[in-house]
Order: sequence, then structure tokens, then C-alpha cells
Amino acid sequence: MNVAFIPARGGSKRIPRKNIKLFKGKPIIGYTIEAALQSGCFEQVIVSTDDDEIAAVAESFGAIVPFRRPAEFANDHATTMQVVIHGIDWMLRNGLAPKKMCLMYATAPFITPVLLQESLALLDANPNKHYCFAVTEFAAPIQRGFSVSPAGDIEMFQPEHLTTRSQDLIKAYHDAGQFYWGKTDAFLKNLPVFSAHSVPYLLPQHLVQDIDTLDDWHRAEWLFAMQQKEKI
Repeated sequence: MNVAFIPARGGSKRIPRKNIKLFKGKPIIGYTIEAALQSGCFEQVIVSTDDDEIAAVAESFGAIVPFRRPAEFANDHATTMQVVIHGIDWMLRNGLAPKKMCLMYATAPFITPVLLQESLALLDANPNKHYCFAVTEFAAPIQRGFSVSPAGDIEMFQPEHLTTRSQDLIKAYHDAGQFYWGKTDAFLKNLPVFSAHSVPYLLPQHLVQDIDTLDDWHRAEWLFAMQQKEKI
């Protein structure tokens, strides 16, 4: 069986109540749950939370919330992998034995059923890999990145590439912050995701927006609105 696993703690700081904040009129976690359910990829869609209100919202969209996450896994220092392993342990103790899981973020309104279906097919087509997750290309060459000191001084990280042509630089990618398919054994073994264990599923930049600040939130809403307008 395959399980969608959505972590959604209640204590977000930069955007209070972020996981159930209205995004274009709908609690943002609802988009993730609906994409998972509509994909047909999962026998269970489970939300891991410590918060009763988040649990109620998640259940209203069709997810199940069979446990409350302990406080030690719901603070600012708990890692996502710890939360996932806690969820797997609960499942194994309660008669569920998923072969594959998809970790899905609650604040990822650009996930669609098709993306989940295609990325699962990509993982299945690469049996030597343990994970498949969404990535996108950096908007600018990372080799030309620079730091700014407290005094305002600029220093390139790789000054040797100051005059290198863009087409001659190696393309660089980053985590899209949306979903991560993985074999359950790989999660339990804590195999690193950003490694040769994974196959990347490439997304265009307009389908990617990490949401950590209110500015991120507003940009994501604008991108989402433009995409919905194009569908009309």
C-alpha cells in the first residue's frame, strides 16, 4: 500500500496558523489533501499534527488524523525525518505496512494529482533508487552568487566564474519543497534524500514557491491566480 503523509504542526511562527490559513479562500492544507486523494496513488492520506483545529480541518477535507503528534516532535527543533519516522512507527504498530510513502507539505498548493502520478511512475521506473522528489532549476547561476558583509561589502563565492558564460556553467537545482516519494525502508533507515539515493522530478519555476514569509504567501497567491486564470 501507499500512504500520503502530511506533517502540519500548530506552532508556526513566521506565519501564525500557516497550515490552515486561507489561501485564495480555502485552508491551504486542503489543496495538498485534495491532490493526494484525487491522484488515486494512495490507500491512506494521513495528517500528523499536534493541533486539534488542524486535525478537524484536515478531516473535513477527507484525510485521517489517527494520532496526535507528541510535543517532542512538534517543536522548532524536531526534524521532518523524525516526524516521518514517528508516523511510520505508529503505522507499523497499528497494522499498516506501507511499501511507499509520499511526504507532502501542507503549504504546497501547486501540487496536482498529475505531478504525484508522474513522480510515482518515475520512482517505479528506477528500481535502484529509494526516493523521488520535486526539484526546480535555480533562476540564476549559483556560481555567480555572492555574500554581503555587515559593512555592505560584496564577495563572490566563486570569483573564478565572474566572466564564465552562463551556458558554460553547470546547471544547479534546488528542492521544490512540495513532495517526496520514498520507500518506507529508506525513511526508516534515514537514508539522505539529497543524494544518489534519489531520482529528481523536475518542475518549472512557475510551479514552485516556498512559503515561509508573508511575502512568499502573497507571491504564491499571485502565481496560483495566474495559473487558474489560464485554465479558464
